[in-house]
Amino acid sequence: MNRQGYFQKIVVVAAAAVLVAGCAKEDTGGTSESGVPLIKTGALTTCTHLPYAPFQSKDSSGKVVGFDVALIDLVATKLGVTQEIVDTPFEGIKSGSDLNSGKCDVAAAGMTITDERKKVLDFSDPYFDATQALAVLTGSPVKTLEELVGKRLGVQGGTTGEDYIKKQVAEKKLDIEVVSYKDLAALQQALATNQVVAAVNDLPVWNEYIKANPGKVTVAAGFDTGEQYGFAVKKGNTALLKTVNEVLAAARTDGTYDKIYATWIGDKPTT
Repeated sequence: MNRQGYFQKIVVVAAAAVLVAGCAKEDTGGTSESGVPLIKTGALTTCTHLPYAPFQSKDSSGKVVGFDVALIDLVATKLGVTQEIVDTPFEGIKSGSDLNSGKCDVAAAGMTITDERKKVLDFSDPYFDATQALAVLTGSPVKTLEELVGKRLGVQGGTTGEDYIKKQVAEKKLDIEVVSYKDLAALQQALATNQVVAAVNDLPVWNEYIKANPGKVTVAAGFDTGEQYGFAVKKGNTALLKTVNEVLAAARTDGTYDKIYATWIGDKPTT
C-alpha cells in the first residue's frame, strides 16, 4: 500500500468513527409505563449514603442491600423498572442538590423528615419511626449525657442526631466536647478506638453494629426524639411521590412491609 492510500484510509476510518460518535444518543431519561418521569430509561435511580446498615450497606459481594433498598425495590417494580443506586455524600442528599441536579430520582438514606428539609425536598409518608441512642464500649459506666462532662462525644455530621445532641449540650450547659464525623463508619471507628467515650446515632444502626461486632459496644441510653424517616423526591415531582406513597400503603396493608421490617430491623415494637 502506498503512503497516500494509507492516509486516505485513516481519514475514512476517522470520519466513520466521528459519525458513529455523533449518532450515539445520550440517555436523557424517559418515563415509566405509568407516566412517571425518570432521569434514566428503564431505571429508578436512588441516591443514598453508605454505609448506614441496616438501611443501606454493601454485602459481602458488594451489592447494596438493606431496609430502604428493599422498600424502594417495591417502587421500582411498580414502575416496571429496576433500581440503580448512587452512593453520594449526605449533604447533597439532604440539601436537595442531588435531586435538583438530576443525579437521582429519589433519595433513600435513613433520612429524618424535618421542617427545614421540607423546604428543599418533598417527603413521602413516614416509613420508619426512629430513636436516637447513646452507644459506649462494653464495660463503660456511662449511662447519661451528664456523665460525659469533660469527655468527648461523637456524632455523625449533618444528621438530626448531631442537632439533638448539640441542642441538649447547650440547653443543659454541659461541658462536653461534641466531635462530628463525616459518616457512620468514621463515627463507629472513633468509638471502637477510644477516640470518643460515647457516640450517638439511630438505635437500629447501633443494634446492627452490635450484631456484627458482638461484645464490643452496648447501648447505654435511648432518646425518644419523635423522629420519622421519609423517602424524598425533587420538589414538585408529584407523580413519583404519589407512586412511592401508594407502594408504602400497599406494603403495609398486604404484610410486605412487616416481612421486610423483620428481615432488616427485627421484631416490630409493640404499640
